[in-house]
Amino acid sequence: MIDVAIVDSGGANLASLQFALERLGASSIVSDDPERIAAAPRVLLPGVGAAADAMRRLRASGTDRVIPTLRVPLLGICLGMQLLFEHSTEGDAPCLGVFRGRIEKLVSARDRPVPHMGWNTLELMGEDALLRDIGASDYVYFVHSYAAPVTEDTIAATRYGSPFAAIVRKDNFRGVQFHPERSARVGAKLLRNFLAL
Repeated sequence: MIDVAIVDSGGANLASLQFALERLGASSIVSDDPERIAAAPRVLLPGVGAAADAMRRLRASGTDRVIPTLRVPLLGICLGMQLLFEHSTEGDAPCLGVFRGRIEKLVSARDRPVPHMGWNTLELMGEDALLRDIGASDYVYFVHSYAAPVTEDTIAATRYGSPFAAIVRKDNFRGVQFHPERSARVGAKLLRNFLAL
């Protein structure tokens, strides 16, 4: 029995996610088979690259229809979190529509290049089991050019110029804009909390 199905959305971080889960004693598969994903006890939706390309891949496999119907814990990571929203301006891409809102490009400035790459702290805005033992002074690692707005579903935000959603939650769906597999001790805590859901 596997612990987690990792949706093969074409991202380059699949192996590092599997290694991070292995270090926590969890077994995983990488799949784009809707039946295998629907049968898993937990699902990770990672993503690296462009929203339009990732959505094309999800549509081609049929996983775009399965993901919004899941009732098990699902965690979107980076682009995977963005795909859970209604629309992305990156490639004018209709997305999965689990969360309300539109993904917009970050605004660059002389002291704020885009993509945003680096460590930021979280502004906690709600309570959730995913945040157990994670505090506002803890740093997590971001690599992204687009971001989700802060909405009623945001349970943690961060700031790069303007604030944006760093962690979102609605029912069994959660998303993180940062990379837990690259966020050292804090990222391992978050993945451990996800495995306990």
